[in-house]
Amino acid sequence: MVTVSDDLAYATATELAARIRRRDLSPVELLDAVIDRIETRDPSLNAVVYTAFDEARDRARQAEDALVSGAALGPLHGVPTAIKDLFDFKPGWPATFGGIRAMKDFSVPAYCTYGERMEAAGAILVGKTNSPVMGFRGTCDNYLFGPSRNPFDTTKNTGGSSGGSAAAVADGLLPLAEGTDGGGSIRIPAAWCGVYGYKASFGRVPYTGRPNAFGSLNPFLFEGPLTRTVDDAALALDVLAGYDDRDPFALDDPTTFAGATRRSISGWRIAYSPDFGVYPVDRRVAAVVRQAVRAFEEAGATVEEVDLTFDYDQRELSDLWCRLIMPLNIEGLEGLKSQGVDLLGGHREDFPPEYLRWIDEGYRLSALDVLSDQRMRTHVHDRIQQVMRSHDVLVTPTLAALPVDNAEDGNTVGPRSIEGVEVDPLIGWCLTYVVNFSGHPAASVPAGDVDGLPVGMQLIGRRYGDADVLAASAAYERLRPWHDAYARCADRALG
Repeated sequence: MVTVSDDLAYATATELAARIRRRDLSPVELLDAVIDRIETRDPSLNAVVYTAFDEARDRARQAEDALVSGAALGPLHGVPTAIKDLFDFKPGWPATFGGIRAMKDFSVPAYCTYGERMEAAGAILVGKTNSPVMGFRGTCDNYLFGPSRNPFDTTKNTGGSSGGSAAAVADGLLPLAEGTDGGGSIRIPAAWCGVYGYKASFGRVPYTGRPNAFGSLNPFLFEGPLTRTVDDAALALDVLAGYDDRDPFALDDPTTFAGATRRSISGWRIAYSPDFGVYPVDRRVAAVVRQAVRAFEEAGATVEEVDLTFDYDQRELSDLWCRLIMPLNIEGLEGLKSQGVDLLGGHREDFPPEYLRWIDEGYRLSALDVLSDQRMRTHVHDRIQQVMRSHDVLVTPTLAALPVDNAEDGNTVGPRSIEGVEVDPLIGWCLTYVVNFSGHPAASVPAGDVDGLPVGMQLIGRRYGDADVLAASAAYERLRPWHDAYARCADRALG
């Protein structure tokens, strides 16, 4: 029997918002369907770790009243969404920073950009999604909540750190959800869960974190959407983007992006790098992406394989990412300590050993070490810029590996070797974090599958070329639509 919940599950955010505005769908009816689906299906996914259904019902009733009264409506009026349980806040909601056991009852009296702007656009926040401790890995697992499970195969991980959000969107629990991205945390789970993940240009979506307004720099940090369609991501970007004087790097640019998805890419030059010149890539993943990139030729573009080899090997680059992000982590831990929460002193066992190793390393970093790392980062930026000067978009695999099995101890990591080459199991198999060094816009597009497991293709644009990434993504979606794949999620056993 098909329920209202099933009927609405894979409707897009764009469609749902339009139906609500036409008053042929009630915000209350839609929210009830979302709650029913979360309660029925999420126990087998572990994607949603906090729910605020009573609060959401109040907002849905208010949204219903606004329709009746003729009040001005936002572009996502009545559409349910969720924020991530990491550095993502709503006043009164728990903030466990990725499943730290000692923080299960902690709360931050602030809004993240996604929560603040989504609510201003009329969307309804229903809860928070699963993430790894401090977001410090490309998988999604923690000691408090356990792993998020991939809706294509629940024995597998979703990828991280926005793993709960990606799983919820792929399984039809929500039409869109928040991701954050400091090393690929939007694009990584998008690739493994077969959804579309969009990371904007640095400065496009304002960073309003406090007390450090400059905390989004090392590496560049982002908030953005996980969706099932490019149109929904463009709609979400129009909601999220825009100047905010709390962010010293926010772009004061009124550009809108919904129209970008209708642009032609005929005549474009597409650069294709199968491995950034330094990453081992599972040959099955490489084959899927190599085939997928041909779609751009069908759209009238020219695809050119480029030699984009960095002066550093993949292990040096993944270590660089780990070092760059350590000062921000240390600042957060010291800030909590100043509030009387000494996590490293009293709750060290709440952190995975891999995280503790890098925290200890971070405390040893000197000013000269930090400046040396920025020189390495500059080299990566310059190499990417060199390609982008003569190409509209750069295409790579999003990830070098297929989804890994979930661990049973709360500490799932990625592969330790690929094609016989050792990689860092935290993030060394991700071709995403180099774009956090550079700040270019990037997306992960579903490219196909290997034995039913999704494979993602990464599209990287020129700095501030968000419209180009969306246009190329939409052109690919029209030629290689991926939406039928969600039937495998919808039909999965719930035992």
